[in-house]
Amino acid sequence: MTVAGTVCHVTRTTLTDDVLLKMSDSAKIEFAVQMTCQKCVDEIKKNLNNVKGIQSLEINLEKEQVIVETSLPSEEVKQLLEQSGKRAVIMGYGSGSVSQHLGAAVAMIEGPVSVKGVTRLVQIDENKCVIDGTLDGLTPGKNQLSIHELGDISLGCESCGKIYNPPNSSDKKPIGDLGQVLADETGRAVFRMESDKIKVWDVIGRSMIIAGAKASVLSRMGCGIIARSAGLFQNSKKICACDGVVLWDERDVPIAGAERSTKAAHRIGEN
Repeated sequence: MTVAGTVCHVTRTTLTDDVLLKMSDSAKIEFAVQMTCQKCVDEIKKNLNNVKGIQSLEINLEKEQVIVETSLPSEEVKQLLEQSGKRAVIMGYGSGSVSQHLGAAVAMIEGPVSVKGVTRLVQIDENKCVIDGTLDGLTPGKNQLSIHELGDISLGCESCGKIYNPPNSSDKKPIGDLGQVLADETGRAVFRMESDKIKVWDVIGRSMIIAGAKASVLSRMGCGIIARSAGLFQNSKKICACDGVVLWDERDVPIAGAERSTKAAHRIGEN
């Protein structure tokens, strides 16, 4: 099913001043969607049909799976899917043009106060990496996103080292300097960037930082280690083996810790 046409009605807050970062090439995003009947399928088609930036849509009711080829940020697509009243969860991310999986990664960004979010990286071909994320709790306005040398958060964001730049780079500024993202009045930034300098396989194990516009150590608001993540069709998990939390409830419980255990037990008891 190929779709194109009217402008997406989901608000996007994106800004970058780096000429190497732009929105154009599509990627494929695999979602698990809580579908139970053909009516759910029809509602998803209605919400995503004729949306500018969505090239194709594949829906498998039996597997509760939706594959979207798009140049939109994943958060926008998720919101469109959830307009059907069903929860949607990203399961994998891959290239829209290359059949071979070239690599994907994720950084869970957290700060000492309120900053929290997820940034994903996917290598869509040998020369281009997509950086896609949603961050909350930011200072409204411009914020600086960057990849740093060290995957060390033992002292918070201060121990992540300098902005990543390989020794053989001839660029005047570090290639880990991804540019700026714009947070709206609520402190949320939703963004999608492309870089022809970053390679996923080179940055796994390093860190990602979101900082104030001046990007000094003191303005570092949140950070996370970049870890390998699933590509398309590589993640079939529906229940967490460690505590029994089902896929659809993951967003309602903390990622880890005692509070997760308590809330997980409570939700399992409710079911």
